Amino acid sequence: MEALKQEGITKNLVPPKAELKGQNFLVELSDLQVVMDVDIASKEIVETPGLRGYIKITNKSKDILEIQAVTLEYLDEAGKPIPFKSGEKIAKGSLFLKAIKPEEITEGSLDVTIPRMAIKGKALGKIEINLVYVPSPLKRETLTLSEKIE
Repeated sequence: MEALKQEGITKNLVPPKAELKGQNFLVELSDLQVVMDVDIASKEIVETPGLRGYIKITNKSKDILEIQAVTLEYLDEAGKPIPFKSGEKIAKGSLFLKAIKPEEITEGSLDVTIPRMAIKGKALGKIEINLVYVPSPLKRETLTLSEKIE
């Protein structure tokens, strides 16, 4: 039987839970963990590491807000972005597409990638959360086209 060449490692983020209040939203992150596959011999990270956890978003505005997506940026202690290197899988967003009323809550899982450089040498200092949303009331227009199949 062949010996394992790599092992899965999970590390907790400190703090594993965070609450952030923005202009229109209250965002709560919990159970934040980095998951990665590491080569047993070299201790090098094999694949692009993942960041997992849960996100809870509360609408604190007086309007209905339609959340389109949540994206994450990774910053070092100085606040500079930590880039993904070529060959790394970049998946730093979660699609939401949900309209929430004032004081309404939406929840979901966070499953994104994190640059290897953020983990090596413990470079990660901050995570910036970008909420992409459309303020309501949304205006819609319907146009009807008369067509026939001949």
